[in-house]
Amino acid sequence: MSQEPRYHEAERLAADLERIHELAEALLPHLPDEHAPVPPALPEAADRLNTLTAILHELHPADVATVLEHLPQKERALVWRLANPEEDGDVLLEVSEAVRESLIEDMDDAELVAAVEDMEADELAELADSLPQQVVAEVLKDWDDEERAQVQAAMSYRDDQVGAIMDFETVSVRADVSCEVVLRYLRRFDSLPDHTDKIFVVDDHDILQGVLPIRKLLVSDPDDLVENVMARDVVRFRPEDDAEEAAAAFERYDLVTAPVTDHNHKLIGRLTVDEMVDVIREEGETDMLNMAGLQEEEDLFAPVLRSVQNRWFWLAVNLFTAFVASRVINHFEHTIAQIVALAALMPIVAGIGGNSGNQTITMIVRAMAMGQLSGIQAMHLLKKEIGVALVNGVLWGSVMGVISYLLYHNTGIALVMVAAMTLNLLLAAVLGVMIPVTMEKFGKDPALGSSVLITAVTDSGGFLIFLGLATVFLI
Repeated sequence: MSQEPRYHEAERLAADLERIHELAEALLPHLPDEHAPVPPALPEAADRLNTLTAILHELHPADVATVLEHLPQKERALVWRLANPEEDGDVLLEVSEAVRESLIEDMDDAELVAAVEDMEADELAELADSLPQQVVAEVLKDWDDEERAQVQAAMSYRDDQVGAIMDFETVSVRADVSCEVVLRYLRRFDSLPDHTDKIFVVDDHDILQGVLPIRKLLVSDPDDLVENVMARDVVRFRPEDDAEEAAAAFERYDLVTAPVTDHNHKLIGRLTVDEMVDVIREEGETDMLNMAGLQEEEDLFAPVLRSVQNRWFWLAVNLFTAFVASRVINHFEHTIAQIVALAALMPIVAGIGGNSGNQTITMIVRAMAMGQLSGIQAMHLLKKEIGVALVNGVLWGSVMGVISYLLYHNTGIALVMVAAMTLNLLLAAVLGVMIPVTMEKFGKDPALGSSVLITAVTDSGGFLIFLGLATVFLI
């Protein structure tokens, strides 16, 4: 869906967001229902309503999406009703998936059909899983067979595959025509598809032959044939390719667009840089959520029960591991009773191990996301991380050993502190590499719960190592 850019600088958007929040909050008491606002009788409330509507209609759909993501549920429902209905589809495409669900719930079937009926096939496919089936069916019945086939094709791929995010709108020419003919052909378009930086060159059966960059077309002799100026070495993708790998290729080769071909090399679509930016952003957000033990993206203002459902599993895992750590401590209660200083020092051993392990996991997950880590490299990296942990353990263990001696005047406690910190950092290094590598080997997201797991192991392991050494050498 085309949209004239109405770019807002970050500071201006922040000011607009604050103003929208104030207006919506002031309006809610005057309205019978935030889901169906009508101009209230009070003049001052009517002025606020008109002002809020005017601000929203001036915003770009992407900015409206940002505003909606930052508002509580009731204010969001009011603002959504006041937003420009002609841009509802664009906003639904831009807003986060978690917030999109709440917006769609506030719309009836007729409103949803009006919002999405003018979308391109790839855009409708992106929203199809969030829309009621009857809405998708109503929209598709007015589309031609080719468009319906495109939507069904895009929906047949997983969200993390190229086929699910490719754009079906392409511009292609034959290799045996002149550059002048190509230019005349392009002038027949009202506008070229967004991000068009190259023309795809195909044969009579739409088999991809190469690409003709726009910058090269404009400076070539009009009489030159396309086959003499086109680039034949083309970065191309298959619809079943991994979207993250495609995004990495876009970054590596500085691509703006790239063709998507089937197994017969027939051109079926293209990837664009804006979709790749979304893939990179979404993957970064997913990794961050998974490392914290959140199962999926969460609406900041979602109902309490929905947030609980998203968070309960890894909290349960954390509770179990914390219980294990408590039993480790309980096992050494006689040791702690005889040397009370151990109770004050053991959280330091566990804490630095968890911190070090999280640093390692973050680096490993990032390397995996960028395709920089293979099985052989993992072994080299493991050796390197063990070396880093050994140096850090001796260094910071010695620092804490000196501090422990100054506090308790006990050489044994100081030496146990050095040894325990070194061993726990070594444990954190090994598991910091092995946890994400193992999870990826079994087809799981390497970031999923890694932070929770490494903290749990270094807590229990740190207590066991520290109190075990103290029991052996100090009691």
